[in-house]
Amino acid sequence: MIRVKVHRCGSNILVAACDEGLLGRLLKDDKLRLDVSDEFYGGDQGGEEMLVSRLATATMVNLVGEVVCRIAAEHNFIDPDCKIMIGGVPHAQMVRY
Repeated sequence: MIRVKVHRCGSNILVAACDEGLLGRLLKDDKLRLDVSDEFYGGDQGGEEMLVSRLATATMVNLVGEVVCRIAAEHNFIDPDCKIMIGGVPHAQMVRY
């Protein structure tokens, strides 16, 4: 399952999504740290169709996890080569102008 939360600020729509099993975890490596908090990522629970429909409306995207990054890449929202690993977990961002 996937967790997706939509944050709105004026005309901007930020979609934060993570693989459900990552929710509440703190990802760390030597230089980076990412808190996969319920407050930021803990929105609706669903699957691929829900994620793709929310990504289609987004002006900004923040993704954490193998599943959400794979789906976003398969639907051309992100370049699969433009993600980083934090604590062994993929993380990607997208901004639409």
